[in-house]
Amino acid sequence: MSKSDRIDVYLVAGGKYHNIDFARLELLKLLAEQPRIKVQVGADFSAIDAICECDFLITYTCDVVPTEDQTQRLVDYVRSGKKWFALHGTNSILRFLEPAADGSLRVDCPEENVPFMEVLGSQFMAHPPIQPYEVYATEPDHELVKGIPTFTVDDELYLCKMHGEHQTLLHCLWEDDVVEFVRDDWQQGSNVQPVLYIHPYGDGQVLYFTLGHCRGKYDMQPLIEEYPAPEEGAWKTKEYYEVLRRGIRWAMDSA
Repeated sequence: MSKSDRIDVYLVAGGKYHNIDFARLELLKLLAEQPRIKVQVGADFSAIDAICECDFLITYTCDVVPTEDQTQRLVDYVRSGKKWFALHGTNSILRFLEPAADGSLRVDCPEENVPFMEVLGSQFMAHPPIQPYEVYATEPDHELVKGIPTFTVDDELYLCKMHGEHQTLLHCLWEDDVVEFVRDDWQQGSNVQPVLYIHPYGDGQVLYFTLGHCRGKYDMQPLIEEYPAPEEGAWKTKEYYEVLRRGIRWAMDSA
């Protein structure tokens, strides 16, 4: 049976240490702005058959890693020509270690599923303490960022180990050490850190957007019983929502 002009989308929203409920709701609102889109939602990649039947994939996760079989299906999915709009912690694997002598947390980001990160084009390795920083247009004439001025976010500044080819569209600047994280594989000899990039993979593409941290009162359990203050990161900025809308339209173009 023909589905006419319907675009089937799978949203994976799940994981740790973030207000997933908030992010899921906001993304569903944005997807609902497009009348052609019909959405299925899951918390991980276990419904891989349904995911691979969709026209494009969008993910907002943290420390949600597909199995070996699921990873291969995702590899084949993107290689076949599909698009994947990946957000914030999709490329993260986190292992909290014993606290340092001063009681501060230490985090490792092991490379336990390299093929998954190769599809995404990067793996999260560290971020400095949440603080305001500026985001710049790397390619100001590209349709995904055209007309978006330099803007300030109070968000996690992602430092990533990059995989394969990537076209950076937005970037921020950072080159100092990050003591809370074990890995420093993100150090590339440059202070330019990708924030939004397109990663070609086979006949498909991944659009990765590192912004979008959010955290509520109970989202750090069991590490912290009650988190002291809610965090909404880039979700407080109109520029973030504009790029999300454009990213959804970008993904729709191949459907």
